[in-house]
Amino acid sequence: MSGFVSFVGSGPGDPELLTLKAVDRMQKADAVLFDDLSSGPILTHAREDADLVGVGKRAGRPSPKQNHVSRLLVDYANTGARVVRLKSGDGGMFGRLEEELIALRAAGIAYEIIPGVPSAVAAAAAAGIPLTRRLTARRVQFVTGHDVDGKLPEDLNLPALADPFATTVVFMGKRTFPLLVDALHAHGLPLDTPALLAESVSTPEQALHRSTIGEMAQSLKKEIGKAPALILYGPLAGFEDV
Repeated sequence: MSGFVSFVGSGPGDPELLTLKAVDRMQKADAVLFDDLSSGPILTHAREDADLVGVGKRAGRPSPKQNHVSRLLVDYANTGARVVRLKSGDGGMFGRLEEELIALRAAGIAYEIIPGVPSAVAAAAAAGIPLTRRLTARRVQFVTGHDVDGKLPEDLNLPALADPFATTVVFMGKRTFPLLVDALHAHGLPLDTPALLAESVSTPEQALHRSTIGEMAQSLKKEIGKAPALILYGPLAGFEDV
């Protein structure tokens, strides 16, 4: 007998940003498979007798392989369990959701997807800025800062990413941001473009660093730290511009 899997977006880390539906599914789950950034206070919503299984992947740390995570989902569901796959932010945004959906479909297991507050939206809110503005920031674009090998992707649309009238959010990009800035500058984006480094958004460890893309690139060449982070750049990333 097959169970049921709920893919739940946990938001950026603050348990108060969970949706009501997310809390309901966690309270009913027999097992919760969670990312590193979805642990801590968020897991207090799970039942005391639920299996809690950490399956998070973090750069530079030993992490479970994706096929192992997908296999766990299938195995738990095949016992008839109600399973929550807890993903940080919104699971559909750089959360490797597709691989797990494919595994469930192949096994004939039913599922649902419950969206979460995207970390990019939470970062802008924490900084007290909007992501868009009429005339000067009409477009928002999200991009990953590293490929499967941890390096800067080679197929980035650099002319689009160098658009001075867009707000760009770089996920998982601290290590590769200096290289990205070199490429952006070569495509015409000024080095004094405002930038915001948002670390551990919505948690007690939250830190916001405002500078320019040039200054941030130089800073990240020296030290990147271990905190999970997003980088926002564009006309709205500078506090003074709002």
